[in-house]
Amino acid sequence: MILEQQPPSLKSGVPLVRALDRGLALLAAFSPEQPALTLTDLARAAQLDKGTARRLLQTLQLAGWVRHDAANQRYALTTRVLTMAAAVETGAALRAASGDALHDLARRTGGTAFLWMAEDGMALCLARVIAPQPNVDAVWFSVGARSPMNCGAGPRVLLAGLSPQDRNRALAMPLSVRTPASQTDRAALLRDAETIATRGWDLARDDFVIGLAGLGVPIRAQDGSILGALSLSGMTSMFGDPAAPRHLTQLRSTATEISRQIARG
Repeated sequence: MILEQQPPSLKSGVPLVRALDRGLALLAAFSPEQPALTLTDLARAAQLDKGTARRLLQTLQLAGWVRHDAANQRYALTTRVLTMAAAVETGAALRAASGDALHDLARRTGGTAFLWMAEDGMALCLARVIAPQPNVDAVWFSVGARSPMNCGAGPRVLLAGLSPQDRNRALAMPLSVRTPASQTDRAALLRDAETIATRGWDLARDDFVIGLAGLGVPIRAQDGSILGALSLSGMTSMFGDPAAPRHLTQLRSTATEISRQIARG
């Protein structure tokens, strides 16, 4: 989507570069679910006419960011985007500290391990590791994706770690409705957040995909503040008793190890 307002952190009076804004909108149209798009698809997603979209895509091709498959008339991102992703500082400490731990957690449990952090009232997925022999592949969430904090164990644990003021800001955003079990009542979500903060974990069932569940715990700094969240996803039956979920001890142990790694620097 093309930006319509200047972020408040920028200097007032500095004009928006429309060509750059439109080019970025084209790049943002690609996703794990739609990695290859037609000109029509891209023009619609970026809210551009096809002529403008075609010229911008030509420039992106020449710069090496986009490739075009003449056989199926679809555009796709090139691997040059990956070099940019590696330079992102957001969540770098969490990602660096969790790599081996996430793989071990996924291997031991057979679930899909996720690493999350809060950013601008949303839950940002920093990492995802699928078990060598997964009980289910949680393909609906990818690294770099952002989610409202009303659904999913990891995002709900992040919500519980926010201050009351920040919780209200997060819940003022549009909330996800992925299944009939997705909770969108803000008063109920605030009550849930208090429960999760006190209990120290959350088991979210059926709110992303019917039949699947997620178990989440916080990752804390040495002073007790929440740095992020760790979650494990799989078939609902994988977690057993909702009051005492299976794999909770392993999940907490992994979160503690990540915290230790961060503290060591």
